[in-house]
Amino acid sequence: MADDLVLTRLVGRPGVTTLEGYERVGGYLGLRKAVTLTPEQIIDEVKSSGLRGRGGAGFPTGTKWSFLPRDVFPRYLCVNADESEPGCFKDRYLIDELPHQLLEGVLIAAFTLRVSHAFIYIRGEYRAQRELLDRCVAEAYEAGLAGRGILGTEWDCEVIVHGGAGAYICGEETALIDSLEGLRGQPRLKPPFPAIRGLYGSPTVVNNVETLSNLPFIVLEGGAAYAQRGTAASPGTRVFCVSGHVERPGNYEVPMGTTTFRDLLQKAGGVWKGRALKAMQPGGGSMQILGPQHLDVPLDFKAVADAGSSLGAGALVVMDQTTCLVDVAKRLVDFYHHESCGKCAPCREGTYFESQLMHRLEAGIASESELATLSDICANMDGRCFCPLGDTATWFVMSAYRMFPDEFLAHCGAGRCPVRAARPAAA
Repeated sequence: MADDLVLTRLVGRPGVTTLEGYERVGGYLGLRKAVTLTPEQIIDEVKSSGLRGRGGAGFPTGTKWSFLPRDVFPRYLCVNADESEPGCFKDRYLIDELPHQLLEGVLIAAFTLRVSHAFIYIRGEYRAQRELLDRCVAEAYEAGLAGRGILGTEWDCEVIVHGGAGAYICGEETALIDSLEGLRGQPRLKPPFPAIRGLYGSPTVVNNVETLSNLPFIVLEGGAAYAQRGTAASPGTRVFCVSGHVERPGNYEVPMGTTTFRDLLQKAGGVWKGRALKAMQPGGGSMQILGPQHLDVPLDFKAVADAGSSLGAGALVVMDQTTCLVDVAKRLVDFYHHESCGKCAPCREGTYFESQLMHRLEAGIASESELATLSDICANMDGRCFCPLGDTATWFVMSAYRMFPDEFLAHCGAGRCPVRAARPAAA
């Protein structure tokens, strides 16, 4: 129902991508209210909302903010708009449709955290979205909503939109920080965490686009109003990207916890061409697969984890009965091999050997003894890499191998992909 919407309730309103149009439908009322409150009051509302990070880790936002050391300045806010996870396109959607909603959320967070510089780090390929944000930031400066003496207060905040250069690794928060500093985008050793020593060696909070876009509603309507839209374990709503073999790919905002994978799939028109579901990824390219037996699992952090996967970045990738899971695994492994920054040996070497094996397997020239080494390769990567990229490069592959072992074995020595060979010509 429309009343359940938080993030997308204003989508489609005339002129809403401009400051004038956004304010006409109540835009920036959340910021105007925020500057009359104390930072502690806002943090309490965010905590009571139960808002958890929407970038993949799912860490409670209010708790993350509380990690900043008291009275240590300067401090910074970094917005992670480096959306590069395969299957994810919700951040681009939120920027395209409601750029000022994001900007308002950024300013609310900056005020709460007593930040005077906020950086929006946006994916290099999102050139049109960067230009749109640049225009919105300029409008906010002109209206006194950003810059010096915001809304007549003594609080100053500079907002800088910074474009990346197309590196997936910069979606990792410390690699993003290194890139902002002009260094090569590579992850840092943690601890210390960014909240203690982040951008320019100062306390830093890194939040996702969707996370911050929730703040205008939470401040204006209250944390309880946000929490009631989900369940106690998974409060609020979330925008899910649905793609793959569905009739209506797109972004769908649904209440957490009370919505199942089946419900979400139905919103997207179901599996295309009347086919059956074979497998699905609930959180983007890096997440473990689930099968038709998991369709009635609710979109709840714990429930999905208990099923053997994760909601990750909120991207449901659907695969029908004609899909070759070995081929999908090969393509994903190639992606992670290409995007590995090369800083640590388990990821740099592991993704190489993983990719080589998957290519041989998909071509039908790998032997069963070669396939047996896949588990060893992945075991030497998962949990042993400098950052999560190397870990996640193993998750889909191993989950597919466990769920469809016969399909992997059928490729060994077949001389071709047996799944594609058996596929009808019209498929």
